[in-house]
Amino acid sequence: MARKLSLLLVPLLLGLMAGPALAQATSTTTPFHGATEEFVDVNPCTGDPATIQLTYNGVLHESTAANGSMHLTGTQTGTLVLTPLDPTLPTYTGHFTVWFGGNINSRNEGFWFTLSVKATGSDGSQLVFNTVEQLHISATGEVTVEFSKLNCR
Repeated sequence: MARKLSLLLVPLLLGLMAGPALAQATSTTTPFHGATEEFVDVNPCTGDPATIQLTYNGVLHESTAANGSMHLTGTQTGTLVLTPLDPTLPTYTGHFTVWFGGNINSRNEGFWFTLSVKATGSDGSQLVFNTVEQLHISATGEVTVEFSKLNCR
């Protein structure tokens, strides 16, 4: 009986040990169209609180390797309306583009983000800015790189 049991368990154990080696890489791409969001934030160039409405198209791509490491990237582009909570300030309408990406593996994680906006105010003024952000985290959870740069014109 013990011999039969061990003969049955050997293939099972070999299968469990080979599981990680047999893991399949996966990749998904998800496009989206006409997405909308509305939230309260600030005009990054003035700090004035505002309601921001976005309508955009985009794509999200995720790849996972057989070893469990992951790569993620996405792009969104569309229109925006930035309405200050102070009604004496101009409302801006225009275009934005966002790109983001990330890599995650057993040794570290890295994330990148860019945002570009060009909009015209109800008073004819321009709101033009770009921002770049980056974050890297070690396997121990230590932040090894972190920066954010905003350029308003």
